[in-house]
Amino acid sequence: MGDWLDDAKKIEELERERSIQAQLARPRPSGPSLIDCIDCDYEIPAARRALEGITRCVPCQSVFEKGQRR
Repeated sequence: MGDWLDDAKKIEELERERSIQAQLARPRPSGPSLIDCIDCDYEIPAARRALEGITRCVPCQSVFEKGQRR
């Protein structure tokens, strides 16, 4: 029988694995990336545009994702 620390570690590992699997199951954007962000109209950096299907800059994407979690 494990102690409470071992149990907490197992729970944390399970939750981490579930979170990773949920992220991997989400549909990935595809197609060409936009040059300007659809929310703020600032230019999306070239390194980010290299990832296909990008439509928002990092700050706007963060706000967008936080809004979806509620």
